Amino acid sequence: MLAALVTLMADAGTALAGDSDVSWSKSGLGVWRYDSGSGVWVDAPGALSEDPNAYKFEYLCLDEAKNNFDIGCLVGAVRCDQAREGRPVRWFASLKVFSPPIWSAIRPDRCVYLEQPDDVLGKIAAQIQTKFEQLPVVAGTTVSQPSPHTLKGAETNFYAEAVEQTFDVDMLGQRVAIIARPVQYTWNYGDGASLGPTTTAGGPLPQDRWGEKTATSHAYSQTGDFSVALTTHFQGTYSVNGGPPLPIPGQGQFSSPAQTVSVWRSITRNFADDCLRNPQGSGCPGAPASR
Repeated sequence: MLAALVTLMADAGTALAGDSDVSWSKSGLGVWRYDSGSGVWVDAPGALSEDPNAYKFEYLCLDEAKNNFDIGCLVGAVRCDQAREGRPVRWFASLKVFSPPIWSAIRPDRCVYLEQPDDVLGKIAAQIQTKFEQLPVVAGTTVSQPSPHTLKGAETNFYAEAVEQTFDVDMLGQRVAIIARPVQYTWNYGDGASLGPTTTAGGPLPQDRWGEKTATSHAYSQTGDFSVALTTHFQGTYSVNGGPPLPIPGQGQFSSPAQTVSVWRSITRNFADDCLRNPQGSGCPGAPASR
């Protein structure tokens, strides 16, 4: 029977000892390696350099008597159409200390090819950043305390509300799941001042503590209407065909519509009469508001 014994290495952290198929995707796409012993390209299990296992693969549907493949069997086997002359194989693992080896099958079944298959994962990796930035990610929103009016010179507490989001997309015919997590925030307070990027989202204060300084608060030195804009920075991971999560190198930045904050001034006055005697007096319901 045709077989090839291979011991494979991978970067530290890609698998734990015994997790022989962690780097595989369910469709058979993965890191293709050339096996000089058998002269084929293989999609093989990845493991740590100190992996205690040895591996081999065996061709499926091989009719040894005729030295050819059983067409009927191939119809029901895993499809191997990523390149020319694809053949289904089954991988086996055995501890190196066993002599003779005791082989255990590793599922699902995979493929080998005479030429290198199309590097679909590599193409997806090259396009994933652009795809991430085009997703309809719901940007974080700004909440202010007090709102919508605040006072000149007082600390206005701003904080962000943002959530993790998941998207299922199709890339090059593969099922790709993308997770976007909010990780940083940038505020533009509308008066020339800004904060961030910062990992601090801030948070709400009870009403009796409004006016206190917080990590994300801002004090306006002038009265008027100011547009406060928040940009939320999302970090992403993606998974191809149910495979392991892979990091997206860059962040995606998404901005929410600006919110208007009206800054008023406070005035302290002493009054000689009340609003019943002088309805137009300062501070009375009939008097214009001070800005």
